[in-house]
Amino acid sequence: MTAAVDLAGLGFAEGAHLLVQRALAGLPPGGRVEVSGRDPALRVHLPAWARGQGHRIEWPSDLDTWVAVVVRGSATDDRWFGAERAGHAEPAGLADRPPASWGLGVRGALLEAGGPEPRFDLDERDLVWADLAPKLYAQAASKQWDPEAAVPWSAEFTLPPDVEAAVVQVMTYLVENEQAALIVPARFVGRIHPHFREVVQLLAVQMADEARHMSVFARRALLRGPEMGTSSAGGRSSLFTLVTESDFALASFLLSVLGEGTFVDLLAFLERTAPDPITRRICRLAGQDERRHVVFGMAHLVHQSTVDPGLKDRLRAAIHRRHDALVDTAGLNRDVFDALVVLAAGSWATDDIAAGYRRVQELQHTMDQGRQRRLVRLGFHQDEAAALSALHTKNFM
Repeated sequence: MTAAVDLAGLGFAEGAHLLVQRALAGLPPGGRVEVSGRDPALRVHLPAWARGQGHRIEWPSDLDTWVAVVVRGSATDDRWFGAERAGHAEPAGLADRPPASWGLGVRGALLEAGGPEPRFDLDERDLVWADLAPKLYAQAASKQWDPEAAVPWSAEFTLPPDVEAAVVQVMTYLVENEQAALIVPARFVGRIHPHFREVVQLLAVQMADEARHMSVFARRALLRGPEMGTSSAGGRSSLFTLVTESDFALASFLLSVLGEGTFVDLLAFLERTAPDPITRRICRLAGQDERRHVVFGMAHLVHQSTVDPGLKDRLRAAIHRRHDALVDTAGLNRDVFDALVVLAAGSWATDDIAAGYRRVQELQHTMDQGRQRRLVRLGFHQDEAAALSALHTKNFM
């Protein structure tokens, strides 16, 4: 049986090929579609289109009622002959190592043969993946917050100048650290094979989080005056060791597991000790984002530890290497430490200052305990976890 399609006055320059293509779609090779139409250019355009698609034309006997029959080509004539499927669309069907020929093609799509073969050096599932990535990305996308709407910028409050100076100093420090936390994932997103798109998407949202944090911390720092606080050479040296790490697993470990894990404790501390509602709110919101970054870093490394028996040795070496690089630096900016004490004290009474100093020491202990717990989850014995945590930079991040 021959199918038929009447194009009426529709020409190939106006989309007529879609109707012919649709009529052919359900037919086997050799299937026939009778095409009729009034557009005078059909005599040229239909044969040209058919040849390009691997089909054959049978010419009409009656040229007055112009009708042609398109005979569907065999599979060997079809332009999709030799095409390959870029794996499965769903994350559950990820390839262990997608080929370069999949390139920028969408996961699960039928890829026409040919085209560029871009090289992504992070092209192995176990190098980048975590089963939690799709769920975390969905959560991250739904939890984005608007600084204008989420932060009470117009809230009225008055702080003593020295307390405001302490807030400015801490905010300056936070911007500096978040700046580094943005640069680190930015160095890797273009190296990850698009087949693992949920990881790329998650890192992109992580970068957006850090950009937003930089914005709100800087805005709070300049809310009452025109100048930021101080930036120590030791602090910048510590951050520089993060942005120069070229190994994805080690960068994730140093930044997300150790650094941002410690940062979460700092933000919780600042939320509790903040002297004004704006500082309290932005630290709470940023802390929620940072916890998600830590969860992905841990999930990725826990997965990798199951397939890479040498991972612990590499993580251990990374801690020692960073410690050795920073051993001659001063560590945490003294101005930042003193500002934290002032905020924790709440006043300049001697007893309050003493209590504030103890609270900052307790914060450092909390940070250390958190690092140890995460190291134990990655397979280190408790004693070694304690020793490695003690080598972490005094700059917190």
